[in-house]
Amino acid sequence: MAENEQDKKDGKPPLNDYVKFTGMGFQMIAIIGVFTYAGYRIDLSAQHQTKWVTAVLALVGVFISLYVVISSIKKS
Repeated sequence: MAENEQDKKDGKPPLNDYVKFTGMGFQMIAIIGVFTYAGYRIDLSAQHQTKWVTAVLALVGVFISLYVVISSIKKS
């Protein structure tokens, strides 16, 4: 009961938060996917034996997506 009263006081329905956090998950997947794909294409065009560029850009994508999520949570 207390949760429903708190949500009414905030003026935001609880479904709104679920949609926001679900959207953040998809946003993280998209950022990591784009960076990983870019690294894969670079490795493919340069014909590297070891896929170092893919690994590095995938990690960069993870860090960028974490930054985006943390900064988004701080705003709300």
